[in-house]
Amino acid sequence: SVILSGAKRSPKSPRHYPEASQRDSSNSLGMTMKLTIRYAEPGDASVLAQLMCELGYETTATEMRRRLKSIFSDARFRTFVAEINDQVYGMIGTLTHASHEHNDFTGRITALVVSRKHRRGGIGRALIAAAEKDFAEKRVMRVSLTTRFTREHAHRFYQALGYSRTGFRFAKQLLLVT
Repeated sequence: SVILSGAKRSPKSPRHYPEASQRDSSNSLGMTMKLTIRYAEPGDASVLAQLMCELGYETTATEMRRRLKSIFSDARFRTFVAEINDQVYGMIGTLTHASHEHNDFTGRITALVVSRKHRRGGIGRALIAAAEKDFAEKRVMRVSLTTRFTREHAHRFYQALGYSRTGFRFAKQLLLVT
């Protein structure tokens, strides 16, 4: 069974996130679609690579398989996907970690992307809700994330969900020592 405290999933683990957001919604043609949030699986690598490309991070399926192997082996990470009718249209990656600043664990949303054609339909909100539920079950009370300055639509999305701007992120590429 899935243990949300971070234990590895067994081969018999449920495919769907326990009590995840599953809701029916109608598309513009009036067809009902079921949105399901579930744990990502190694077989999702190709679609997750495509989603990373939509964010501007050129990624091949092979690269994503390698990343997922590392992520899946570390109990501090979670990766959820959103699917409608067995097609993946979004993902969220999270990390639970200790910090120097606080006594309790901190949650971090490391990646969130919804396919361009399926944005503004509740998928992002459902992924955030699943991540926040997972964090809460691990007694995480503080969640942070970063987003590029140019993604103003993402800024408004996060603010609408109760996230606030608290600082700046600085980044630097380091040269490898040989």
